[in-house]
Amino acid sequence: MWDEVKDLIDPNLFIVVAACWAIGYILKQTPKIPDWTIVYLVTIAAILFTLCILGFHVQSVLQGILCGAFSVYGNQILKQTTEGITLNRNRGAK
Repeated sequence: MWDEVKDLIDPNLFIVVAACWAIGYILKQTPKIPDWTIVYLVTIAAILFTLCILGFHVQSVLQGILCGAFSVYGNQILKQTTEGITLNRNRGAK
């Protein structure tokens, strides 16, 4: 499914995906930012960046949503994989 989403993103916007990943990481490290708000903040940032790059069009908003979603997905897959590996190692050590 995510390969299809990646294919929908304009290749010029992968810098937005990377920037959103960094913004999400910074927000996650900020104590006063609740975790549940991070996805919304990252998506808003992605939309704003995309509007600045592509111009003010409906397509830009849609591309921004895809960039934000893809950056959050990328973060979660990395996090879940790392946690799964750690969990498996701990089970094997017992």
